[in-house]
Amino acid sequence: MTRLVQVALHATDLDRAAAFYARLLGAEPTGRFEPPGLLFFDLEGTRLLLDGNAPSSMLYLEVPDVRRAVEDLRGRAEIVTEPHAIFTHEDDALGPAGTTEWQAFVTDSEGNMLGLVSFEPTQP
Repeated sequence: MTRLVQVALHATDLDRAAAFYARLLGAEPTGRFEPPGLLFFDLEGTRLLLDGNAPSSMLYLEVPDVRRAVEDLRGRAEIVTEPHAIFTHEDDALGPAGTTEWQAFVTDSEGNMLGLVSFEPTQP
């Protein structure tokens, strides 16, 4: 079995990135190393590395409520796409059965686009 261990995102200002992700994730960084300029957060056993030398990539982060997360970020991050329902999960193939997946897209403090995802019970 293969497990995702770490994901890296580009960050040019670690203080700014630390503040952005601490608020979004509701947790403080688990490590910071100067030099070379590395900042880590724990995502339930997967490390999120913010690094000035990392290439840009895109993460989809699960949050409890996409609409609430976007409102909390409004004015502090660019909202690229407002929260919207994208898919109803009838089985567990791509998400919890009986839920509707909601997504929104924001730009973080370092210019990376993030997908925010939540799963809500499907209304009959």
